[in-house]
Amino acid sequence: MKEYTLGLIGAGNMADAIIRGAITKNVIEPGSVFVYDIDKSKLDRMENELGVRPAISSQTLCEQSDIIIVAVKPNVMKTVLFEIKDKIGAKPIVSIAAGWSAEMIMEIVDSDKKVLRLMPNTPLMVGEGMTVFESPSSLLKDEQDFVEKLFAALGKIEFAPARLMDAATAVAGSGPAYVYMFIEAMADAGVLCGLPRDKALNLAAQTALGAAKMVADTGMHPGELKDAVCSPGGTTIEAVKSLENDGLRKAVINAVEKCAAKSKKMAKS
Repeated sequence: MKEYTLGLIGAGNMADAIIRGAITKNVIEPGSVFVYDIDKSKLDRMENELGVRPAISSQTLCEQSDIIIVAVKPNVMKTVLFEIKDKIGAKPIVSIAAGWSAEMIMEIVDSDKKVLRLMPNTPLMVGEGMTVFESPSSLLKDEQDFVEKLFAALGKIEFAPARLMDAATAVAGSGPAYVYMFIEAMADAGVLCGLPRDKALNLAAQTALGAAKMVADTGMHPGELKDAVCSPGGTTIEAVKSLENDGLRKAVINAVEKCAAKSKKMAKS
């Protein structure tokens, strides 16, 4: 595979996780990574901790890098794209901004540009991310392979057509927040039942981690795995009945549906 220099515009948590994971997994050397952010303190920290190379501007970063990852918030995406559009040339742009399709990006930087839209989630910060690639993309095969290798080093990758990226955002991109709320609620319940806070949180977090791994590693349907925990007339089925009565499934489904609708709305506006 061809070696590329990588440029990241934005030095927030996601950019930090991408860079750390790529360097740790030997996908890229620190000296081949350029970073730009308006917050110079973030650049100084990354340079000192990771050995990456700070860029003096987003335009300069585009000139120094072979592949450009735009890792900024959706509300500043338009400004950044206008800043760099004349410096991109034939270099690929990879975006992780929610609500910004490849088509929307090309409306600003021109339709002949190579663009790839991704939707990663925050667990890539601990090497357990889920990144969804909008497919197909306009990147060359070597470029696509490099980006896939980069994000596969941070967890798992999947592919979805543009029309399903809002749904992918609602399930994977925003999904960790739902899981955190569930873990917090389980821990609160443990405290209510007498467990110390630290033990309750540890029990809830590890239980969620283990259950997710069972689904991912066994390939079994979650319902089948749930049934295996529920003994006839036992404690677990009593809790499952309570969750059903209180509308857990309906609440989660409604939340995901509303999140997908919001993503679509952001794209239109």
